[in-house]
Amino acid sequence: MSDNKDMKYEATPVYPHSVPQKAARRHAEKLTEDAVKNSSASAPNGDDPNEQYSLNDDRRVQVLSPGALVAKRFFRNRLAVTGMIILLLMFLFSFVGGIISPYKQDQKFYRIDQQVKDYAAVIHNEDLVYTVADAELFRGPVQAQTLLNIMRGNESFDYNGSTYDLEKINDGLYVVRVGDKVVGTANRETVSASDVGGSFSFEFTMNALLAHANEEDSFEADGKTYEIDKDGVITAAGGEEVGYVSEYIIRPVMSDVFLSRDFKTQLIDAVEAKDSEFNFKDENGETYEYVLSFDAAKNTWNVKQEKDTRVFDTYASPSKEHWLGTDRNGMDMLTRLMYGGRVSLIIGFIVVIIESVLGVILGGISGYFGGWIDNLIMRIVDIFYCIPSLPLIIILGAAMDAANLDSYTRMLYLMLILGFLGWPSIARMVRGQILSLREQEFMTATESCGISVPKRIFKHLVPNVIPQLIVIMTMGLGSTIITEATLSFLGLGVRFPFASWGNIINDVNDTFVLTNYWFIWIPAGVLLLATVLAFNIVGDGLRDAFDPKMKR
Repeated sequence: MSDNKDMKYEATPVYPHSVPQKAARRHAEKLTEDAVKNSSASAPNGDDPNEQYSLNDDRRVQVLSPGALVAKRFFRNRLAVTGMIILLLMFLFSFVGGIISPYKQDQKFYRIDQQVKDYAAVIHNEDLVYTVADAELFRGPVQAQTLLNIMRGNESFDYNGSTYDLEKINDGLYVVRVGDKVVGTANRETVSASDVGGSFSFEFTMNALLAHANEEDSFEADGKTYEIDKDGVITAAGGEEVGYVSEYIIRPVMSDVFLSRDFKTQLIDAVEAKDSEFNFKDENGETYEYVLSFDAAKNTWNVKQEKDTRVFDTYASPSKEHWLGTDRNGMDMLTRLMYGGRVSLIIGFIVVIIESVLGVILGGISGYFGGWIDNLIMRIVDIFYCIPSLPLIIILGAAMDAANLDSYTRMLYLMLILGFLGWPSIARMVRGQILSLREQEFMTATESCGISVPKRIFKHLVPNVIPQLIVIMTMGLGSTIITEATLSFLGLGVRFPFASWGNIINDVNDTFVLTNYWFIWIPAGVLLLATVLAFNIVGDGLRDAFDPKMKR
């Protein structure tokens, strides 16, 4: 033991400049390792407090890299880890959820609903109407004179150099002639075709009215003979029904709807019986219910049809098929929230990247060079601060509406606009930090070593601004998502069919939806709140991890 105590270690020799430094270090480590082994031999239990370890000994304390230290400090912050978990869940929900969802963001769902729609109008014709044979001699003014003279009981009248004779068949039918030429009729009854697209000549119409008024059983028109019964049903040779005479005028609401003879007959019977409803079976065997209501002001019966209609499944309550129900367009709300989160997050990240790139470049140049370059860039920053962002976005939104841009192009322009308007705050922060860092010793060393100006700025100065930059970027992510949601809510941001959390919440501009359909706006609001809050929490955690001195 005494020999070990008195043992002296050989000093590391000083190598001349011709000996490589690497070999010198290796020789020094070997000498130190031999000394430690000799010392360990005197203390086999390892209890010597003065025991020394070599540089490559596994038992020595390991020094963490700067990145590992930042990660270690960050993950010690439970609140920051919670925010990171929330963000991870939001990314999984938005990007993975949209992939595994069985629906698409613009897929619409339908339901069968019984609706009552206006179908037809019935007028009991108590006034005379006109059938025109000669449009030149029986125009509107002549028709008015005809009605006036019929009311006065005159058999003829003169108008515009012509004499018009009125032949009364009965109280509901008058034939108007100029000399021996029939120019028109004034009639209360009308002749309608039984088939779709059917039309009749003036000769057919007048002779049918005359035969029905005189209670005849047949008449001739256009070289053919037709039969007419007492109910006014007109049939051609072979018994085929071609039309009918009626004092009821029945018109469908939709121009593409044809009302059959059977339907009109049953409708007239219901009107004469003053029924409030009736059922009718069409040629396809389907039975529909019709509701009748009388409008005394117009002397018209309104006919409404109750029919099973395929409509959008709007505002459906949560179910197995739709866990969060459907929106006003009949789209699955959960799927829209997934795709909406994807759009909101992408817009937030791209806008912040644009802001950061512009801000770091211009702020770094301004802070490093100073002088007139600094003044020029800062004046540009002041100009951007003076730009009214919201009115400008509204104007650009109106311009994009006028240009009828598609939703994808509109979203790209929105990201560029928000990024181009948001960089000045980052530039000013980077410039202020670099102004205080450029005079320190390490910058003098970089200048002495001949490092280029771009490397001095972006490799040595900008990394020292990372803690503050990360905080601003994370805060900017949250505020950008809020801005996008606000613009989409106002109709200036992402447009249908693309979904975003903002235009999803836009549905609550209706008070009825706000108070009765919670599943339309509460989930989107909760996701928006959680995402923005998580970004802020993670930003604070990263700031404290990068610079522990900033933590209070």
